[in-house]
Amino acid sequence: MRPADLLLPLLIAADPAGAQPPLSAIDWLRQPAPVTVAQPLVRPLGRVPESGAVVPDITVTTLERTVPDAAGLLPPATTGLPRDLWTASTSDMLMAQFARLGGRPLPAVQALYYTLLLAEADPPADAAGDARFLRARIAALRRFGAIDAALALIEGAGPETPALFADWLDLALLTGTEDAPCRALAARPDLSQSYAARVFCTARAGDWTTAALTYEVAAALGVLDAHEAALLGGFLDSESVGNPTAGLAPPRAMTPLIFRLYEATGAPLPTGNLPREYAVADLRGTMGWKAEIEAAERLARTGAMPANRLLGIYTDRRAAASGGVWDRVRAIHDVDAAITAGDADAIAAALPGAWTLMRDNRLAVAFAALYGSRLAGRDLPPRVAGLAYEVALLTPGDAPVVPPPPGQTRRLRFLDSLARGAPDATLAITPTERAIAAAFAATAPADDHAGPLAQGRLGQALLSAAAQLQDIRPGQTRQLQDALATLCAAGLAEVAREAALQILLLEERT
Repeated sequence: MRPADLLLPLLIAADPAGAQPPLSAIDWLRQPAPVTVAQPLVRPLGRVPESGAVVPDITVTTLERTVPDAAGLLPPATTGLPRDLWTASTSDMLMAQFARLGGRPLPAVQALYYTLLLAEADPPADAAGDARFLRARIAALRRFGAIDAALALIEGAGPETPALFADWLDLALLTGTEDAPCRALAARPDLSQSYAARVFCTARAGDWTTAALTYEVAAALGVLDAHEAALLGGFLDSESVGNPTAGLAPPRAMTPLIFRLYEATGAPLPTGNLPREYAVADLRGTMGWKAEIEAAERLARTGAMPANRLLGIYTDRRAAASGGVWDRVRAIHDVDAAITAGDADAIAAALPGAWTLMRDNRLAVAFAALYGSRLAGRDLPPRVAGLAYEVALLTPGDAPVVPPPPGQTRRLRFLDSLARGAPDATLAITPTERAIAAAFAATAPADDHAGPLAQGRLGQALLSAAAQLQDIRPGQTRQLQDALATLCAAGLAEVAREAALQILLLEERT
């Protein structure tokens, strides 16, 4: 058994040609965010009268070093959020809220989640310094597929601790950058109690003899599960007869290490049925273009991939087939060419079909991010002018609002007033429109959120309001009004505006 022969499969899997390394914590701050974050607070949250405030008990401890739980990538100057965002809440309450993040939130809510998860802020007063609060935030980012952001967050906190090492290695395995955590584990074996991780990293460092010995001891002690034992055995002895994965179904609970071991032993697993975080692995250049497109779309749906990168993958080459992703690739090519050429008739021919495909696949806001501002104000045929205007309204961020096209309807006039931040109640006729207008006219947060806000639990209140929007169903106009009113009262009127537009343009069924 030659070490060079054994190392080859892993090197191919871990260092594919053209792979892009994830952003470090410093890179994350210097470059545009690799996830879509919310606009900052437009004004500070008003001070609560002293008679209504509840001052939490604060335990003061002397810190010898930076508390990992306080790590963040977005400073207060960027988010507009105060450093005491979490301090008045309990760790358990916030961690329970983080655990419930998921599902299919509106893109505006998703962006707010990223802002809160990545904010640089002091941890809850009861945080014990064991990184539980930070790990709960990382777990939420992983569910959304925001692996670059999660990895940068860990690196900013200092990952070479037993509390953070497992997450660090997991994220590095998904991005193909496991050299750094493996070097750290070689220098400090106390970072992990996982024998599987020790065997893998020791082999990754080229010490195959020690890796094999560690594997034999672990197997004899029975501390490896069936998948780890079979896959590590095949990985360490590539000259053995037979496939170590033959007859071995993937485990119900996949881990990044097992996923990479399947790949390293010549049996890579498709990621479509795995948790979203595994989609990142298909962007390393090791899979075909179709798998890369599907992974990019999965991540773009949660804002974990910028729209421009999705466009780059769509336009990397020409579709050679039809149906499914190929229809979307072809539609994006046609729209992009038409808009670039400034051909109004070509835009009118390409836009409706592309919009339908992207909207039906929950990629409408990504599409608007690419083309909304380029469509705004264009002189287009009447049959598509209204559609182009609606796409422009969905453009995330602070894009300038343009007036509706000629011949505007009552609905377009209401959308225009909402886009300008002051929905006209006299134009609101559906229950959803009336709830939105009432929310923006409110002068105080909803009763359910007023208590936490009065007690200084801003982060908790924002998570609660966002969760209401995440779980909103057609006809739940009271919940819609309460959530939007609270966001406006907390200074996040821009988030409320974007969420309301998305509900009306993408999800309203009234």
